[in-house]
Amino acid sequence: MHSLAPYALKRPNEVRFVAVAETDEGRRARFAAQHDIAPERQYASWQELLAEPGLADALLICTSDNAHYEPTMAGLRAGYPILLEKPMSPSPLETLRMAEEAERLGKLLMICHTMRYVPYFVTLKRLVEEGRIGRIVSIQWNENVGFWHQAHSFVRGNWRNTAESSPMILAKCCHDMDMLQWLVDSPCAKVSSFGGLAYFREENAPPGSTERCTDGCAVEAECSFSALKQYYNVKTGWPQHVVSAEATLEARMKALREGPYGRCVFRCDNDVVDHQVANLVFENGVTVAFAMTAFTTEDARSFKIMGTEGEIRGHTERNEIEVLQFSGKRELIKHPIAEGGHSGGDYGVMAEFARLLRHGNYAGSRTGAAISARSHMIAFAAEQSRLSGRTVEIDEYMEHWRMQA
Repeated sequence: MHSLAPYALKRPNEVRFVAVAETDEGRRARFAAQHDIAPERQYASWQELLAEPGLADALLICTSDNAHYEPTMAGLRAGYPILLEKPMSPSPLETLRMAEEAERLGKLLMICHTMRYVPYFVTLKRLVEEGRIGRIVSIQWNENVGFWHQAHSFVRGNWRNTAESSPMILAKCCHDMDMLQWLVDSPCAKVSSFGGLAYFREENAPPGSTERCTDGCAVEAECSFSALKQYYNVKTGWPQHVVSAEATLEARMKALREGPYGRCVFRCDNDVVDHQVANLVFENGVTVAFAMTAFTTEDARSFKIMGTEGEIRGHTERNEIEVLQFSGKRELIKHPIAEGGHSGGDYGVMAEFARLLRHGNYAGSRTGAAISARSHMIAFAAEQSRLSGRTVEIDEYMEHWRMQA
């Protein structure tokens, strides 16, 4: 509703929503009103929508992570090209099956890896392909989640619990695995990973804290993770707009007192990691040191790509890319803020999806299911390594799941 769909309001000549399936009646009504969807095309479930043949030219599937598989398989078999939210599935088996079904049917299954459509990262890819730093040898890549983002999405929010959504390396970092695969342009061969949940646990709750920030918590005023500081204000953007259906302070206070976002960050049912590292080696010899951490003030990615003739440094918060060549030449590239969420990636995904539908060239997708499934397997293997303490060979790991598919 807030990320992909607004593109249709900006570009009605390219995209128009004609039906909606949503279990929450209030959300369904708001989406329908925004896009002028007829009452008879408003459905309480995806099953009801797909029971009506030929409603549209394509589907967007934006259900929760663990509810992607069934509507995607049903949609493909009903003949629809599909734009699917990432991650494809929290299951390696389901991920491979969806990619294989799309290939078998010859249907477009495009995944919302928005980073590939962000102008900033498009420029980065071009610089690498042009050989500005020669041949890539190694990469340092940091996913700085930000303390407040971790608290919102991965402690209180929908992606806090692996059983209900996905492990952190998949839910948040499948973007990074996909981007690294794209930049290195070679299959990943091996991965090893370490990490855990260090801080957002009940034993770290400060004395005087309560179950909820609204329960008269003695330390709320000084707490960096206070839900009242985060949500009880007049801001209407993300993440504030997800707390309650209505944007009023009264509605938000009720949601904080009763819903998940008012809980103390040390007393939630979260189990996803708050820090994780992974070492990757690709078939072309490139090595990657990847780090994800909640414990940063910024919500940004930073990186250093080191090649045989120089290095590229970047920081997404500053919107800068710096090219430093061993010859002494230096270039600083600054990007303007792009239109649309996720630094322009949301609109970029929608524009690409619409273009592919118009031209019918499904093989031209940057983020088709087969491509995405491979980067998903890197994330799955990293989690396997973290849990087992062993290095995982990607081809062996994929073959294990393919045999079951």
